Order: sequence, then C-alpha cells, then structure tokens
Amino acid sequence: MVPPQDEQEERGLVPKSRIRRRFAFTPPKDRSDAVRIGSPRWLVPLMIACFVVGLLWVVVYYITQTEYPIEGIGLWNMAIGFGMIIVGFALSTRWK
Repeated sequence: MVPPQDEQEERGLVPKSRIRRRFAFTPPKDRSDAVRIGSPRWLVPLMIACFVVGLLWVVVYYITQTEYPIEGIGLWNMAIGFGMIIVGFALSTRWK
C-alpha cells in the first residue's frame, strides 16, 4: 500500500521541484527587410483581362455567327474563349 502524498513529502520520498528563472521579455527587433505578403501587382489586372478577353471572344463568336474572331478554326474559337476564362479562374486562386 502506498502512503498518502503528505506522508511521502514528510519522509523525503518526493523530491522538491526546482524553481526556473524567468527572463525579462524583450520584444523582437523591427525588421526593415520585411517580406510583402499578398499578390504580385500584375496578378489582378491579368486575371481580369483573361476573364474579359475570354468572355468577349465567346460573345463575338456567337454574335457574328462563327465568322469572327478566327473563321477558319470553327469551334476552336469556343475552346480559346473558355480557355482564357479558365486561366482567369486559375489566376484567381493565387489572389490574396
């Protein structure tokens, strides 16, 4: 049977814990070379441009009844327009 905690301390069976020194708080130094967090400046204009160009490409293709933007490639005009829109969405995932 184990004796109660108070009896163990009286007999010297339990060592006393050490007291740790606490150092005074020193605030971190200001960094002059701080890294800029966020998006690069070119990201948002490029993202918006891809959305707009892709949308305009598809709209022009429909309005001109497949004559423009490039008549010879046919339905690939849709792929180009939607590809630009997809690139815009891909760029939007990097925007912070």
